[in-house]
Amino acid sequence: MGTPDVDAYIEDFTAFVTASPSSYHAAEEVARRLVEAGFDRLEEPDAWPTGPGRRVVVRDGAVIAWVQPEGAEATTPFRILGAHTDSPSFKLKPNPSSGAAGLSQANVEVYGGPLLNSWLDRELRLAGRLATRDGVTHLVATGALLRIPQLAVHLDRGVNADGLTLDKQRHVQPIWGVETIGEPADVVAHLATLAGVDAEEVVGHDVHVVDAAAPARFGRGDVFLASGRMDNLTSVHAGLTAILDAPQDAGHISVLAAFDHEELGSESRSGASGPFLEDVLARIGAGLGAGVEERRRAFAASWHVSSDAGHAVHPNYPERHDPVNRPVLGGGPLLKLNANQRYATDAAGAARWAAACAAAGVPTQEFVSNNAIPCGSTIGPLTATRLGIRTVDVGPPLLSMHSARELAHVEDLAALGAAIAAFFRGA
Repeated sequence: MGTPDVDAYIEDFTAFVTASPSSYHAAEEVARRLVEAGFDRLEEPDAWPTGPGRRVVVRDGAVIAWVQPEGAEATTPFRILGAHTDSPSFKLKPNPSSGAAGLSQANVEVYGGPLLNSWLDRELRLAGRLATRDGVTHLVATGALLRIPQLAVHLDRGVNADGLTLDKQRHVQPIWGVETIGEPADVVAHLATLAGVDAEEVVGHDVHVVDAAAPARFGRGDVFLASGRMDNLTSVHAGLTAILDAPQDAGHISVLAAFDHEELGSESRSGASGPFLEDVLARIGAGLGAGVEERRRAFAASWHVSSDAGHAVHPNYPERHDPVNRPVLGGGPLLKLNANQRYATDAAGAARWAAACAAAGVPTQEFVSNNAIPCGSTIGPLTATRLGIRTVDVGPPLLSMHSARELAHVEDLAALGAAIAAFFRGA
């Protein structure tokens, strides 16, 4: 496929996923890697430098990084790679310690649209952040801690014939210990101990349930990768590797924008429907002397590649896909199209993506949904609507999307990274 050193790319990706069990961890891991590579980490309340440089800023579970080249002006356009840091899962409710039948449980609610059955009978962990009375947030992550046990077939004789039905309240509460003297164990106190803070000082938490298993390659020739959170850490990682090598003498400003809350609709201060990207672009422009006129000129000449996971044809359900456009694992990253603008790709965007893939020496394939099965959407239309920047939707093909453990072809992931790097180089 022309992608360099697939094995090294996948090894780095699996390390990134392992270090990013929640959106908050992912944003911090992006920032950590960039700072280690010489980027300057900025804080939003501070005054920002205005000259050329490589910079990164974190807002909760979202992160934006950019490379401002020498000679950038008020009308210099942007090349933006958009992605998201969150994945479907479960989230701890307030007062999350509960129990039944002598077992301690964690009281959770469904986050986004996970494949519920995929979370059964596997070891799970908790990851996210705690907030203490002093207003400080603390990242926290456990090892394998929880499990959602499925009802035995002996107690549900019709399950294989009639199908599995899960009640989102009653059937997905994980167990994580046994009750002591009739009292369930305290989930928040356990997390506080791991975070090194006093449990009495914890006044808020954003903590998710995540798969505890490590990413694993398998299949003939180790061509497949199974991992949690590939939707959409595959795209965050591709943008991260690309921004690290983005040229500092280009005629544009390269930007990585990884948002939170895409799985919920993106309507938050750190989501793609929020102001984060516009805030950052406006501050960059202001530092270059841009007013309203110059900013609009810069946006009109800019490009946004929205990268999010898409569907490969499932070999056991081929009728669920478009009968003509049949993307496959190993066929390269997807160009995602939808007549109803659930994806923002148009003809000009298709040409831009084709140029990036050609420059990277990697193939691409088109995805469009079956007319009888409406597709989901991405951050692409949201950013295009908010900012008026030309947008193309792309992404790696997956099987088992929204499962606790998704499936990809390793060459597709490396090819995506190569194409994004070519996009930042100006292709």
